[in-house]
Amino acid sequence: MATKPRTRKTAPDFLDEIIAESARTNPEFPRMVEASYRRRRLLARLVRIRERRDLRQKDVAERMGTSQAEVSRIESGEVDLRSSTLERYALAVGQDLRYQLSPVRG
Repeated sequence: MATKPRTRKTAPDFLDEIIAESARTNPEFPRMVEASYRRRRLLARLVRIRERRDLRQKDVAERMGTSQAEVSRIESGEVDLRSSTLERYALAVGQDLRYQLSPVRG
């Protein structure tokens, strides 16, 4: 699903410059960045669900078959999530992850 560009209340920053520079060599780069933002927003929702259910990172790690340290890295955004990891995390907090296709706009 194509999303609208992020709206900013502040002047462009260093990240905006990096995105613009990368877009000059790869026109798809801004879409890749937006996809990364969508994954992070989804993960943030899953973390809030984990917290509301009083699950510790250790509980999620056990359900995922990984370490608490790895769950911490996932939640902090240290790693670029693969869809399979995101699915395992969702299941560990009692959620079913579903995918939807929509035409690219723009």
